[in-house]
Amino acid sequence: MAELIFHNVVRGVRQGHSNAYAALGKNMMQILVFVLVFYMMFSMLGLRGSAIRGDFLLYIMSGIFLFMVHIKTVGAVAGAEGPNSAMMKHAPMNTIIAILSAALGSLYTQLLTLFLILFGYHVAFKPIEVEDPAGAFGMLMLAWFTGCAVGLVFLSIKPWAPMLVGVMTTLYQRANMIASGKMFVANTLPGYMLAMFDWNPLFHAIDQCRGFVFRNYFPHNSNWHYSLWLGIILIMIGLMGEFYTRRHVSASWYARR
Repeated sequence: MAELIFHNVVRGVRQGHSNAYAALGKNMMQILVFVLVFYMMFSMLGLRGSAIRGDFLLYIMSGIFLFMVHIKTVGAVAGAEGPNSAMMKHAPMNTIIAILSAALGSLYTQLLTLFLILFGYHVAFKPIEVEDPAGAFGMLMLAWFTGCAVGLVFLSIKPWAPMLVGVMTTLYQRANMIASGKMFVANTLPGYMLAMFDWNPLFHAIDQCRGFVFRNYFPHNSNWHYSLWLGIILIMIGLMGEFYTRRHVSASWYARR
């Protein structure tokens, strides 16, 4: 099973581009463009003073890295091959392998991109100082885990309403541009605004991550336990839905849509 997952991860990574280095470079450029756009926006609007005291670029990257890991994983898992895929006709293959491959392939690409960008910034510009690297990495993995959970729920619904799930996945990813809280910190939000964001597991993961990255920030309005438990609940719901769908799916469904 591990060998099948490995080969499927390689196949998934190479789907975006025949050259693995080009696929990695494309992902790296997306993140760098995000960082540059937010840096310019904060600078032109005079919002740098509202950020956490410390390395301003690290503040931006701490939000964007978790955001990209989360939404890329949601898209990868939601777009994983389902029970109707031609790949499922091969005896050793099953949907669990496809889901795990999509999730691990996305994590591999994002982690490699993250380490390369941080290494380049550390060497070329200024040394990076992270207060608690293990805690910050744990929040990154939590963002990935909740992305897997949300993507799995979408995947379980997909055979029943493929067009609707496509719209819902895109809407969720676009909504997280604001709802993830990567542009601000939870401690600065008033109560009525906090209620608009604290439903989102990514919001809690990003805010808690900044508490681990910066020495002088202590998040009071977020809780990583919420993200963890919500992720576990969504994983269970997604697995039950995927199991039920796999037993009832028909090859003629997509022909009717």
